[in-house]
Amino acid sequence: QVQLVESGGGLVQAGGSLRLSCAASGRTHRWYKMGWFRQAPGKEREFVATIRWRDSDTYYTDSVKGRFTISRDNAKNTVYLQMNSLKPEDTAVYYCAAGDRPVWPGTHVTYFATWGQGTQVTVSS
Repeated sequence: QVQLVESGGGLVQAGGSLRLSCAASGRTHRWYKMGWFRQAPGKEREFVATIRWRDSDTYYTDSVKGRFTISRDNAKNTVYLQMNSLKPEDTAVYYCAAGDRPVWPGTHVTYFATWGQGTQVTVSS
């Protein structure tokens, strides 16, 4: 059974940085891409970034371009989200997800079949 476990969330001041990690276990060789989403209270889950497994191509939502970086470590089966210049509006629960459908960038939640439990990121002003 495939599992995704996020870590690295926390409380940070505006302008600060955090790095989220997503450790994957199970049959990861079937995955086409992995991604990060976030969900703020009272809002829908929204796409943040995605990375394609075969060539590490990346894609970001406009609001995080230049501030966030998604990367992976194949040996560790881990995907990271480096978040710099954080803003209060980045406050949300961040979810890691994996998808095996070959659609790029395919940012809708329906293109990701496996999800982690989420990690809270809070940015104070």
